[in-house]
Amino acid sequence: MSTRVDHAVVAGTFSLDGQTYDVDNNIWVVGDDNDCVVIDAPHDVDAILRVVGGRKIVAIVCTHAHDDHVRVAPALRERTGAPIFLHPADRPLWELTHGTDEVWDADLTDGAEIAVGGTTLTVLHTPGHAPGAVCLYAPALGCVFTGDTLFQGGPGATGRSYSDAGLIVESIKAKLLALPEETVVHTGHGADTTIAAERDGLA
Repeated sequence: MSTRVDHAVVAGTFSLDGQTYDVDNNIWVVGDDNDCVVIDAPHDVDAILRVVGGRKIVAIVCTHAHDDHVRVAPALRERTGAPIFLHPADRPLWELTHGTDEVWDADLTDGAEIAVGGTTLTVLHTPGHAPGAVCLYAPALGCVFTGDTLFQGGPGATGRSYSDAGLIVESIKAKLLALPEETVVHTGHGADTTIAAERDGLA
């Protein structure tokens, strides 16, 4: 059974530092016909489940804890029984959305591997946009899921609480630009890009 990447876009809002913005988030689901991993849980549980299509969700993996990426993670867990994975450095951001009553199930760590549907996702800790931001590298699929760390055109935003402009560039150079240049970059918002296309702007 072949592993595939499924995708949809869902609209909602992002709120931080007293401001709210309209945003479109990418939904990414990686797996085969039986099992899958959901990367981030933006806005709408039903929209995510339409992409899942009845498969077993092995994990809900959060690239970071901004509310537009984790708002419906507990509801998705309740509907499916799937555990939530998050890097513990993002606890302050998680608690802005979910308080201390709702917690995630397992900590993400740099270099950890998540096996699903015949492939493996490797966790790359890439702080900067958020302290616990991670990317998920799938070498067998030739792609990396970057959340809000790297977009078409450069790094993610760092002008808000818990972000660091110097650190995000350092993370991208150390962890992402080291990947093969043909690696496809699946982002948290907007269009795909490649490592090669973004390397020149960060060199």
